Amino acid sequence: MNLQTIILAAGQGTRMRSALPKVLHRIGSLSLLEHVHRLAAGFAGNDINIVYGHGGERLRNDLADLKATWTEQSEQLGTGHAVLQVADWIRGDATVLILYGDVPLLTAATVQGLLRRVSETSLALLTVELEQPDGYGRILRDGEGRAVAIVEEKDADAAQRAIAEVNTGIMALRGDRLQQWLGRLDNRNAQNEYYLTDIIAMAVADGVRVETARPAAATEVLGVNTRAQLALLERAYQLRQAQYLMEHGVTLRDPSRFDLRGTIVDCGHDVEIDVNVVLEGSIRLGNDVRIGPNVYLRDCEIGDGTEILANCFIEESVVGADVRVGPFARLRPHSKLADQVRIGNFVEVKKSTVGKGSKINHLSYVGDSLVGGGVNVGAGTITCNYDGANKHLTEIGDGAFIGSNTQLVAPVKVGKNATIGAGSVITKDAPEGTLTLSRAQQVSVPGWTRPVKKPR
Repeated sequence: MNLQTIILAAGQGTRMRSALPKVLHRIGSLSLLEHVHRLAAGFAGNDINIVYGHGGERLRNDLADLKATWTEQSEQLGTGHAVLQVADWIRGDATVLILYGDVPLLTAATVQGLLRRVSETSLALLTVELEQPDGYGRILRDGEGRAVAIVEEKDADAAQRAIAEVNTGIMALRGDRLQQWLGRLDNRNAQNEYYLTDIIAMAVADGVRVETARPAAATEVLGVNTRAQLALLERAYQLRQAQYLMEHGVTLRDPSRFDLRGTIVDCGHDVEIDVNVVLEGSIRLGNDVRIGPNVYLRDCEIGDGTEILANCFIEESVVGADVRVGPFARLRPHSKLADQVRIGNFVEVKKSTVGKGSKINHLSYVGDSLVGGGVNVGAGTITCNYDGANKHLTEIGDGAFIGSNTQLVAPVKVGKNATIGAGSVITKDAPEGTLTLSRAQQVSVPGWTRPVKKPR
C-alpha cells in the first residue's frame, strides 16, 4: 500500500500539570508518541510525518532516532489546522492515515481493518461507543444508518450529546480527497478552531461514503489528557502484556500486579511469576524459572530451574541454571553466576563472576571479583575493591573457604582450596591449600569490672 501517516502531537497537555510535553509521558518503557510511531512504522513503506508544537525542541531531541518527517505547528488552532501544516507533503495517490500522539494503545489489527475500508469512493473513520462520551465529538447517522457528520460536544444540542457513538479522530482516506477538503475548512464554530472532523460532512456532500470501523476494545482509542488517564492506560497496557505471556505458558499469580516495561526476548516453559514483579529492558527466562514477589529484573538472563526469591534486584546480569538468589539480594551490572550458585539474603554482587556451585549465603559484598567453583563465602565477608581512586580485582580459587567477617583487600588472590580464618583482614595473597588468618591476639583481663552508671 502507498501509505502516509500523519501523527498529531502538538497538544500542550495543560491538565497533566507537567513541564514535560504530554506525548513524552510513558506507558511501559516507551513514551506515548513512541508507542504510536512504533505502530505506524510496523506498516511496510509507511511515510510518517509528526506534527509537533509544545515542547518541540525537547521532543525532537529526545526522540531524534524516530524515522519521520517533523513538521511544526506554531499555533494550535485545531486538528484541521494541524493537518494543513503538511498539506504540501501529502501525495494525491497515497492512502493517508491520521493518528494521535497521545493515543498509545491502538493495535495494528484495528488499523488494518480501517485501511481496508478506504477506496477512491470512500473514507474510513474509527468510532467507538462509550458509556460516558463526555468530551468527544458525536457521530451523526442518517435514517439508513450511514455516518453523515460529526458534531463536537460544544456545538452539540442535548439530543446529540445523548449519542454514545463517538469519533476517535483516527481516520484514513485518499490523499487527493484530503487535500481538497482541507482547503475548504473554516473556523466558524464555538472553539474558533479548524476541525478536521468537518471533512466528514464534506465527504457526504461530495458523494463519498463514510465507512466506519470499531476497535476490539475501547482502551485502544482512549487518549491521555490527565495523569489519571495515564494510569488507566498503563494498567490496560500491562494487562495486555500479561495476557500475551499467559497465552504463551507463563503463570502469573496476579496479572493485575505485574509490570513488563521492556521485552521478554525469550521465555521457556513453566515459568512462574509472583506479584509485584517489574521486568525492564531485555529479559530472557529459561524453563521452570520461578520469580518471587517484589522482584525487579532489568536486562538480564535467568537460566533453567533458577529461583529468584522475594525482594531481589537484578540488573544487567547473567544467572545460570539451578541457581537460588535471595531473598533481599542484589546483583549489580556485569555480574555472572554459573550453575548451582547460591546467593543468600542481603548479599550484593557487583561486576563479578561466581563459579559453579559456589555459595555466598549471608550479608556479604563481592565486587570486582573472580570467584571459582565450589567456594564458600562466610557471612559478613567484604571484598574491599576500591581504594578511593581505582577499583581492584579479588581472585578466589576453586574450593576456597572464606571464614565469616573476612575482609579481602584487593588486589589480592586466594588460592585453590585455601581457607581464610574468620575475622581476618587479608592484604596479601593466600596460598592454595593452606589456612591463612590475621587476628589480634586474644586477651582476657582478670579482675576487670564493667562500668556502671553514676547515681543522679
